[in-house]
Amino acid sequence: MTKVGILGGTFDPPHYGHLLIANEVLSELNLDEIWFMPNQEPPHKKKSDSVENTDRLQMLELSIEGNSAFKIEKIELERSGPSFTVDTMKILNEQFPNHQFYFIIGADMIEYLPKWHKIDELMELVQFVGVQRPEYSSETDYPIHYVDIPAFEVSSSMIRKRVNQGMTVRYLLPDRVIDFIREKQLYET
Repeated sequence: MTKVGILGGTFDPPHYGHLLIANEVLSELNLDEIWFMPNQEPPHKKKSDSVENTDRLQMLELSIEGNSAFKIEKIELERSGPSFTVDTMKILNEQFPNHQFYFIIGADMIEYLPKWHKIDELMELVQFVGVQRPEYSSETDYPIHYVDIPAFEVSSSMIRKRVNQGMTVRYLLPDRVIDFIREKQLYET
């Protein structure tokens, strides 16, 4: 049985916080791989309008380059409409019957779990892995495996804002992604 962690998100842009979470969960749970799964239309938040899916994918590819345990799963980008995790997990479980999936969520999403689309059905399809975030409560009635992650307060929205204001983003995301953002003039107004 191949054990795979799934880290979904807009990755707009991907940063060291995403990579840190993925690596810590991979190590802590002794997983075989982490699949980064960019969303098409996350039901709970909007991605920035200026960045195409192809750009987000390229930035993600640059971010995970050199780590053979990190892969990209494009299933949600290949579907139209809102990305409901339950639908995605049904498809992945059918396509990969010999895989056991672990869906990684931050504490902000743990609080939101009762509102997830078909949450009880989803709980049958995947093991949730929660990573702590200091400003959120991680209390829930749902069975979640917790992994402590070293605190690294960075977010894609903070990076977009800094790029837009001409501030440094060095050490917040891989240099190759910074170069790509500059080259394509992403997040500038």
